[in-house]
Parts: sequence; structure tokens; C-alpha cells
Amino acid sequence: QVQLVESGGGLVQVGGSLRLSCVVSGRAFSSYSMGWFRQAPGKEREFVAAISRAGGSTAYADSVKGRFTISRDNAKNTVYLQMKSLKPEDTAVYYCAARATTLLGRRIYEYDYWGQGTQVTVSS
Repeated sequence: QVQLVESGGGLVQVGGSLRLSCVVSGRAFSSYSMGWFRQAPGKEREFVAAISRAGGSTAYADSVKGRFTISRDNAKNTVYLQMKSLKPEDTAVYYCAARATTLLGRRIYEYDYWGQGTQVTVSS
């Protein structure tokens, strides 16, 4: 069974930075493309970023482009989300997800496995 565990969330001021991590266990990490999603209170879960299996291709939501960076370390079975210039509207629970394909995915249904999420709160 594949397990995903996120960490790194917390409370940060506007303009600050955080780095989220997601450790994947249970199967060869490099066989999955990975994604980050987020869900704010009262809103639907939305795509944030995705990265291909080898890390050579990435995709971002327009709302985070230029501020967030997704990366991965296949030797550590870990995917990261570096977040900079944080805004109050970035406040959400952030989830990592895995899909067993080479293609990047932007939709929830495209992912096979999910973590439990980590809370990010940006205060003004």
C-alpha cells in the first residue's frame, strides 16, 4: 500500500515562505508523477503544482506561478513545495498526491493516492 505523509505546514506572515514535504512509501517513488493540491475552508480542492517522475517537467496553477516551486528527490522518496511571497489567499490544507503514470495531472480524479494534508495559514 502506498502511503503519503505531508509535513512543513504552519503559520506564516504575509510575504513569508514555507517549504512543504511529502514522503512516499510502499512502492518505487520514481514510478509516480506527483502533485500538490490545496483546499481552503468552504472551497473545493484545487490544483497547485505537479512534477513528472524524473522531475524534468512541471506545471503550476496560474495563482501560484512564479511564487511556488515543486521539486522532488527520488533518492529520498520526497516531493517538495517551496512557497514564497505567501498571501492570505494561500491559506488552505495542502495535500500531496501520486499517480502511476508519466503524465502530469491537474485534476483530482487523475491521482491514485493522497496524503492526509498539512495546514498552511498565512496571516496579515
